[in-house]
This record gives sequence, structure tokens and C-alpha cells, in this order.
Amino acid sequence: MFDTPQSDVRIIGHRGAAAVAPENTLASFRAAAALGVRWVEMDVSVLADGAPVIFHDEELERCSNGRGRLAEVDFAYVQQLDAGCWFAPQFSGERIPTLSEALQEIQRLGMGLNLEIKHDGLGLERLVASVLTTLAHEWRDSDKLLLSSFNHQALCLCQHQAPHLRRGQLYESIPANWQQELQDIEAYSLHCDYQALDAMLARSIKAAGYRLLCYTVNDPQAVARHWAWGMDAIFTDDPARFLGND
Repeated sequence: MFDTPQSDVRIIGHRGAAAVAPENTLASFRAAAALGVRWVEMDVSVLADGAPVIFHDEELERCSNGRGRLAEVDFAYVQQLDAGCWFAPQFSGERIPTLSEALQEIQRLGMGLNLEIKHDGLGLERLVASVLTTLAHEWRDSDKLLLSSFNHQALCLCQHQAPHLRRGQLYESIPANWQQELQDIEAYSLHCDYQALDAMLARSIKAAGYRLLCYTVNDPQAVARHWAWGMDAIFTDDPARFLGND
């Protein structure tokens, strides 16, 4: 299991509860809490003016009524966007949250957080510094926080600037040098696509001392074998299927 001082966690809500509310919004985090989810995952990205916001895609179109690249717009523009109407009419008016707003809401709901740093290209140092500064001001319990990223350099910066915060390396496919990369960042966990995993690799990761978290699982049968391999937790859009709330 994914160990925390409070309890053991197997189910992490992906972008909140993305199957039942618009992903990466306050509404999605509230929906996850209402289902009984105790940890959620969300994505932090940076705008052109340096403001960190909770949004997954590089482009605005899929999850808002905005247009263009997220990294090329400022907060004044993002503030005006509707991030809920694309999902269902009852979520019209939902906004793209700032990192600060999301941290406050998740703590109000009493949940733990896996914060994924989304970034490719220039400005990585600025994003990481902004994220860590906001966390230092807003987040109270480091035992209920896990930082992750596909960007290895982002996690290297986190390890150097905030070594007390747990770090998890994200992979689409796990490279041959995974153990060296995890050692480089003094990782807590390895996060991967559950389809990229087999029993031998899973057991090697566990034998090396790391937590093993798999994404994005929406069918319990798809990972029936993975638990026996040592998988600690899953990320899911549809927590109800795993928590007996169908």
C-alpha cells in the first residue's frame, strides 16, 4: 500500500474524480471527497505571467472555453474562462483554479495530494520555484504530499530545493536506468502506466525499496494481478468502481 502516517491508501483520485466532474477543478476535488477518496492527484502548469494554475493540457480547448496555448496566456485571461461547461451543464461557471486555491480546498476537504508538475521547454526553474514557494506558504502537512513529474529535471530541482518533500518519478515506459534516476532524486515512489508493468519489473521496483503507483486505472479487473506483484496504489478517474460506490 501507499503508506502514510495517517493510514494506508490504495485509491488516488485522478485529477480529482475526472469521471464524475470536470478534471482538475475544485468541483472535481469535492466530488472525490464525497465518494470517500482520501488522496487526489492534480496537475500544476505555469502561465505566461508565471502564475501556477491547475490544468493538464498544453492547449486550452479540451477542458475550457478558451483558445490557444496555456503557456502563452496570462492569469487575467484564464480567470474569465469556463472550465466546467464542456463536461456537463451543471458545472458551468467552474474556473481553472490557481495552485493556492486548490491547495486550500484539498486541505479543507482533509485529503492528501499528489501534485504533478507539468512542464516541457523553457522556464522550468521558474515553475518549480513558484510551486515550492506556494507549497511552503499554503501546505501544512508534508506527510500528506507527494510531488511527481515526467520531467526528471523538475524532480532534481525539487530534491535540491525542498528535500523534505516526497518525490515520485513518472514514466510512460520504464527505462533501463530507472533505478539510477530514482537514486538521483532520492525518490519515494515510481509511477507508471499499469500496462507497462510485468511481475518481474514490479518486484524489482519493490525490492529496491520504492512505492509503486500505477495510472490510469478505471477497470478493477485490469490490475487484478498487479496487487499481487506489489503495486501499492492506483490513480483512477472513477473511484466509485474501487470503493464500492457503484
